[in-house]
Amino acid sequence: MTKPAPSPSAKSIHCEYWPVAKEFLLDAKAAAPQKRPPFMGTRSSNRPGSIAAFVCSLFWLALMSEAVAQVAIGPVGPGAIQSQNRADILRNPAAPLGTAPPSGGEGGYVQASPNDNDLGEQQILQRKEEYLPFTFSASTPVYYTSNVALVNHGAQDDVMFAPGLVLTYQPHLTSTLYAEIGVAQQWFIYGRFSDLNFASFDAIVGLAYYMPQFHNLTLRARYDYNSLTDTSFDQFFSNNSIILSGAVPFRIDRVQQIGIGFDVQLSFAADPEGPRRNDYSFWAGYSVNLTRHFSIDATARLAVRDYHVGSRTDVSEILSLSANYRINQWFTVSLLTSFSWNQSDRDVFDYSVADIGAGISGGFQF
Repeated sequence: MTKPAPSPSAKSIHCEYWPVAKEFLLDAKAAAPQKRPPFMGTRSSNRPGSIAAFVCSLFWLALMSEAVAQVAIGPVGPGAIQSQNRADILRNPAAPLGTAPPSGGEGGYVQASPNDNDLGEQQILQRKEEYLPFTFSASTPVYYTSNVALVNHGAQDDVMFAPGLVLTYQPHLTSTLYAEIGVAQQWFIYGRFSDLNFASFDAIVGLAYYMPQFHNLTLRARYDYNSLTDTSFDQFFSNNSIILSGAVPFRIDRVQQIGIGFDVQLSFAADPEGPRRNDYSFWAGYSVNLTRHFSIDATARLAVRDYHVGSRTDVSEILSLSANYRINQWFTVSLLTSFSWNQSDRDVFDYSVADIGAGISGGFQF
């Protein structure tokens, strides 16, 4: 009987993750405390080369076991680092968790629209509405991704479904200071490479300070708990971090706006330690309202990721584009595109990926 060939999924995942596992061995070796090899007896002391080879073999075998545990989650599963990167690529830095702005237009005026010039210069006062501190939103994007496992060689493409839910509570503390409490859950589900499916959960608590006198500068300081699990909610990585961020919008005219901002994420505890890192990023965005219902957004982000284990540093560039059609005050349909490039001081972690998709999102305040 002919032995059945392994499935394309299992074979390709094994080939793609081996360079990552190999590189992790080097990191683990560099981080591991140096131990004196056990004494093998007076006779073997005359053959130091054999002793060294034997000890190194045991050492590398032990490290390989740990590498597989770090890189492979579940039967094959995604590595924690790849999962962090995947979730980060699809994150919009201009709309972080819990950003519901104060209700109403700027200064109590109706928000500008691209058709205002047809009516002449307007200053129409709008009725001040009651502030609603709770925000719930949901999104159901579907992407084509060119590099499922975010690898340097042997990239495989696939379809990815990434639905998400967000609930935030942002109560007034003063006129411009708000508390922020929120939870977010997002799933990453692949068509062919189901072994790579995972979910990301975030819980945040912090403060947001709005400064209208400085171009509507927003400053944030938050604690974030992140948990990465498989789709059965078995956790394979958790991270505790402090996130400091700032954002400033600059209006070009009545329909165009640019924004700049920064994010600093400092991890102080993670399990396991291997994927733990600090992130430092800067972003710039542009948005234009072409009609009352149709808008285009673009965001470019540069991120430096400093890993605590293995003296590894990555630099990532992410470009995101979206075209959005607002159906009504609750629902929006979007075409979504992102391109990402990662350069590491360890060449095996270099990668590039394109994600192209569409989705519908909705939300309401209460």
